[in-house]
Amino acid sequence: MIFERRFELRSPQARVLQFHARAASLVALTPPLMPMRLDAAPQVLQAGDTMSFHVWLGPLPVHWTAHIEHAGPDGFTDRQIAGPFAEWVHRHTFEPTSSGSTRVVDSITARLRRHVIWGPVGLMMWIGLPWLFAYRRWKTRRLLERA
Repeated sequence: MIFERRFELRSPQARVLQFHARAASLVALTPPLMPMRLDAAPQVLQAGDTMSFHVWLGPLPVHWTAHIEHAGPDGFTDRQIAGPFAEWVHRHTFEPTSSGSTRVVDSITARLRRHVIWGPVGLMMWIGLPWLFAYRRWKTRRLLERA
């Protein structure tokens, strides 16, 4: 399965990258209806780092551990190493535009687990991605486009 969303942000690439590289930004970009708790993560994510968190889908806590595979001036890639999916790779790309803005591109490749609980949970999460990334677009603009 492949999911991709992109939007432009009136903020320079370096500022967008710096914001997204902070582990706390993941919590800030998660909708309040899907509470999240960071369990372990460095303050600033770099290639080779691992972060662990819980996200609640209603009363169900979902544990997730991600490994940062790549981090560079144009973005970073995280791979789920424990969680609801059989496979999950999320590439965050930040492209400068000629106007000084930044194009934010989120590309996710995933595969559902064949499991009586985690298969349906993963499917529900996948179906909710358009809503999640609409919220993230709104919240990122709210946080980074302030004067």
